Amino acid sequence: MLAPNGEFVRSEQSHLSDQELLLAVDGELSEREAGPALAHLATCWACLARKQEIEAAIGDFMRLHRGNLGRNIPPPEGPRALLKAQLAQLAQTERPPWFRGFSLRPALAIVLAAFGLGLIAYLISAPWTVRQTTRLVAVTVPNPSLTPGATVLVSREEVCRESNTKNKAVPVAVQRAVFDEYGIRTAEPRAYEVDYLITPALGGADDIRNLWPQSYKATDWNAEVKDALEDHLRDLVCDGKLDLATAQHEISTNWIEAYKKYFHTDRPLSRHR
Repeated sequence: MLAPNGEFVRSEQSHLSDQELLLAVDGELSEREAGPALAHLATCWACLARKQEIEAAIGDFMRLHRGNLGRNIPPPEGPRALLKAQLAQLAQTERPPWFRGFSLRPALAIVLAAFGLGLIAYLISAPWTVRQTTRLVAVTVPNPSLTPGATVLVSREEVCRESNTKNKAVPVAVQRAVFDEYGIRTAEPRAYEVDYLITPALGGADDIRNLWPQSYKATDWNAEVKDALEDHLRDLVCDGKLDLATAQHEISTNWIEAYKKYFHTDRPLSRHR
C-alpha cells in the first residue's frame, strides 16, 4: 500500500507474493522495494520459509536441467572412432593419378580440425537448437489446476485510478518456471506471452498461480485477442457497467467465453489481429 507521502508501506497482515520473493531471490528488487521486503522477511517466518522453498526449488531445477543436458549431448568417442575408420579406409584405397601428388597428412589435419570445430559448435548450440526447432504448443485456455488466477485486495476506485494499464514484465526466472509447469520445456519463448490470467489492471496478483504461457500466433484465440478483452473489461468496470469481482471471475473462469459474451461474437474481431 502507499502512504500519504508516496512511500511503499506493507501492512502487518499482508505477505510477500511469490513474484516479490522471486525478485528478492534474484536480487532484482528496486532500492525502494528492497528495504521494506527485507524488513518484512526479518519478522515474517511464513514469507521467509516460502523464500527458502523457492530458493531450494530453483536449485533443484538447475541440477535437474544440467543432468538432462548432460544426457542429451552425445559422447564424442563414437563419431571420432567412425571418422578414424573412414580415414584409414581412404588411406588404403588406391588413389587415382590426379590424387597421387596430394599429401594425405594436410588433408587429415583439415578434416580433423573441421570435425573438432563442428563438435564444439554442436556442444555449445545443442540446447538452444532443440529449443528453437520444437513445434509451437497452443495453450488457448490455462490449466485451472496450474493457473486458477490470483488477485490482490483492491477496490474498483484503486483499479481505475491507476493510469498504467499495461502488464508488468515477468522476470525470466518466473517465465522459465511457468513453461516448465506446462511442459513446454523446448519451445521458443518469444512465440509466447507469459500472461497474467487476471490482468493487474483488473486487480490480478503478481503470483505464479496467475501466470500461463499464451501463444501469439498458434491459434486465433491468442494473446492479442485476450489483451483486447482485458482493456474492454476494465473500461466496463471503470464506467460502472460491470462489477470488478464479476470481471475477475469471468476472465479467470474462461476468458474465451467472456470475450464472446462481452464482444457479442463467436470469433475474434479482425481489429485485434
